[in-house]
Amino acid sequence: MFIIEISTINFIKKVMAIIKEEIVGTRIVCEIKSSNIKGADYDTESKKLIIEFNNGAKYEYMEVPLNTFTAMRRAESQGSFFSKQISKNYKYKKL
Repeated sequence: MFIIEISTINFIKKVMAIIKEEIVGTRIVCEIKSSNIKGADYDTESKKLIIEFNNGAKYEYMEVPLNTFTAMRRAESQGSFFSKQISKNYKYKKL
């Protein structure tokens, strides 16, 4: 398991809302500080992205390319990127 504490890197902390990120096997698991999103769990093999919202709801988005997930992680606002680029462009189901 590989853990990155983004919050300790000041210049990234100001731009990104990712609090913590772990790589577990083929999964990238992120804890996100956002007004809407609590976390993201992306599987690099299946291309499935699970988003957990602050209200406790979880949704699984299918066939999300790694470069799209990477762009979300690097975005100034993960919530805004998710709303514009992922939520309406990929098939999903509520978990």
